[in-house]
Amino acid sequence: MGILDFFRKKEKKENLWTKCEECKNILLAQELETNFYVCPKCGHHHQMNPYLWASMLLDYNYNVLFEYILPTDFLSFKDTKRYKDRLKTLKETSNTSEAMTVFDGKLSDYPVILSVMDFSFIGGSMGSVVGERFKLASLKAVQDKKPHISVITSGGARMQESVISLMQMAKTSIAVDIMHKNGIPFITVLTNPTTGGVSASFAFLGDVIIAEPKAIIGFAGARVIEQTIKQQLPEDFQTSEFLLKKGMVDMVVHRHLMKQTLKNLLNLLFYKNA
Repeated sequence: MGILDFFRKKEKKENLWTKCEECKNILLAQELETNFYVCPKCGHHHQMNPYLWASMLLDYNYNVLFEYILPTDFLSFKDTKRYKDRLKTLKETSNTSEAMTVFDGKLSDYPVILSVMDFSFIGGSMGSVVGERFKLASLKAVQDKKPHISVITSGGARMQESVISLMQMAKTSIAVDIMHKNGIPFITVLTNPTTGGVSASFAFLGDVIIAEPKAIIGFAGARVIEQTIKQQLPEDFQTSEFLLKKGMVDMVVHRHLMKQTLKNLLNLLFYKNA
């Protein structure tokens, strides 16, 4: 049994085939997974589970942190479905316990804290648990003197937690400031999509901001902005490449080159004299 098989839910029936979201080619699901969810036909970067990110970026023998911090329905929130029921369903079907998973390990022998968001968990939305896990990950990075790398994908703040979710924007921003004041590098990797309250807080506070190719990155959606300003936006608006041209991100990096790029940055920013 390989490392990728270990994190699958055993009771979940696996599909043999899948379709690329971009080129619509039919692909072997296993082929896409072993290629770290980059389409072998067109190069489109699909969303990826936090544990697959960890297996791609980290050396063996990493630890998962702060799994004891779990979401609760403290507002008894209900929209089309009760928040409590959503959480119960996700507990039974998801590979992750929240929209952020934190790892403590090494990237090419460089000790790091790695936090990874999961879009399949309520759209990668930031609630109280995501904010708390990010804060603790940042404080752990300061305490252990390790760089913090955050792989981000999110639809924004979690509406089911109301103003509590908005408070996490301030909490995560303060956590980044603590890292900055202690000389701990913070690197963000923006994947598709990175929007809303997450993009308006810690996502753009990295010392180095990396984006994956053709990722949608912004605050409000392009259609909302067009309706507000009554102007047509550029075709590539809110893409990684557009943000790179405007100086909003530092580099656009293919997923297969991400580990080597991060290794080079860690050596440059922190471990040069190690």
